[in-house]
Amino acid sequence: MADSDGLGEAAIAAASPSASAPGLSPSLGWRERLRAGLAGTGASLWFVAGLGLLYALRVPLRLCENLAAVTVFLNSLTPKFYVALTGTSSLISGLIFIFEWWYFHKHGTSFIEQVSVSHLRPLMGGTESSISEPGSPSNNRESETSRQNLSECKVWRNPLNLFRGAEYRRYTWVTGKEPLTYYDMNLSAQDHQTFFTCDTDFLRPSDTVMQKAWRERNPPARIKAAYQALELNNDCATAYVLLAEEEATTIVDAERLFKQALKAGETIYRRSQQCQHQSPQHEAQLRRDTNVLVYIKRRLAMCARKLGRIREAVKIMRDLMKEFPPLTMLNIHENLLESLLELQAYADVQAVLAKYDDISLPKSAAICYTAALLKTRTVSDKFSPETASRRGLSTAEINAVEAIHRAVEFNPHVPKYLLEMKSLILPPEHILKRGDSEAIAYAFFHLQHWKRIEGALHLLQCTWEGTFRMIPYPLEKGHLFYPYPSCTETADRELLPSFHHVSVYPKKEIPFFIHFTAGLCSSTAMIAFLTHQFPEIMGVFAKAF
Repeated sequence: MADSDGLGEAAIAAASPSASAPGLSPSLGWRERLRAGLAGTGASLWFVAGLGLLYALRVPLRLCENLAAVTVFLNSLTPKFYVALTGTSSLISGLIFIFEWWYFHKHGTSFIEQVSVSHLRPLMGGTESSISEPGSPSNNRESETSRQNLSECKVWRNPLNLFRGAEYRRYTWVTGKEPLTYYDMNLSAQDHQTFFTCDTDFLRPSDTVMQKAWRERNPPARIKAAYQALELNNDCATAYVLLAEEEATTIVDAERLFKQALKAGETIYRRSQQCQHQSPQHEAQLRRDTNVLVYIKRRLAMCARKLGRIREAVKIMRDLMKEFPPLTMLNIHENLLESLLELQAYADVQAVLAKYDDISLPKSAAICYTAALLKTRTVSDKFSPETASRRGLSTAEINAVEAIHRAVEFNPHVPKYLLEMKSLILPPEHILKRGDSEAIAYAFFHLQHWKRIEGALHLLQCTWEGTFRMIPYPLEKGHLFYPYPSCTETADRELLPSFHHVSVYPKKEIPFFIHFTAGLCSSTAMIAFLTHQFPEIMGVFAKAF
């Protein structure tokens, strides 16, 4: 993937001379060269002219007399003045340093650097080189990169999200902390409106009530609206879905409500199939009823998985993937991978990976790290760093290490959770691929599978940090994948609760001006201290310089 991106840039660079040549005339090129030459010598000419003007006006401005007066004034200063001067400058530089440090942690850049780039450089004529024509190759590359970053930072629904009533709310009861952010729950509300509503809801009063229920922010109001919908229509599948997700306090209760929803949903789905060709509205209604049915069956499979009936869950997931193959965006295969790993059916896991770990399909931490786990499983029980350093790595060990490097490059946050270097929290309802939220969601369900395979975590611990030595620097270049997007930290902070310390990669380099203000603060503080302790000596030094 990274290679294709590089070839695209090379093609643009190769095509740019021929594309721009016809638009330039010889006279315009001569003028541009003359302007560039004058701009290069302009600064030195202004400096020489300023010195000449100062020399010519030395007598009218009485420069010699003013210089002598300044010398007399400096010689008349007492040591107390130098103590006050250095103390004040130390205080001011310290305040600047503290503000710079706070601004960097909040916005990720230096305030002085941002001001100088945004406001001072245009005044000094530094914008000409940075401004490109609308159709120029550099502008095209920048737009492609921005579009790529936007696609990379798309927020996805977590395929293994927990139940609000039976799991998220139970966590709140025990700890008093809210595991879901408002941003995350708002995204879920948008998903519910997309999947569970359509333009024909006004034809059925119960669906009209549920359309309002999905927009409610208050959970008790949503539950009350679901009961109102059931009073109007006892076969309202979406009302049962809402109650199973939010009111049920155990997985058993949630499964019971989902079975009622399944019975109602299948009846409505068959009815919609018979009428789908009558009008576009009926086709939209069928799409909505299909989404409801798939969602119910998927959640029933997850209930069975959580209650220990894993083979039943696997069968439901396989049937869903066969019956509704276009709905791959729901990533049901990730639920299937986790259940097959629990059964230790590694051959079936490899078969699923062979279908979905394709270069043309989007990747995920579940796919990359599961592939690494299967490669690691063949060598981890006998792996020893000391032995490998003496005899070298075997072919199987090289394949395992390369798979780990591939997985870590895709999502570098996962190893710290698998190695228990960072504490896990409940996964959010939405994740950002390659972000900390995806790492939490993966490790929350797959840590047990890594622990089950002897030596797998030890091999991961010995090899995962070597990934960062392989990625080219700067990180705008990729190795096996597209460059790591810079927007993940912002999105993860919106998705993850405030009590969680968000993992950040790559670490932000401290700007030059923070180093500069730190050195300035330290040096002025030292000078202030010496001036206070030895005012006479420091006064002599000041007058000497």
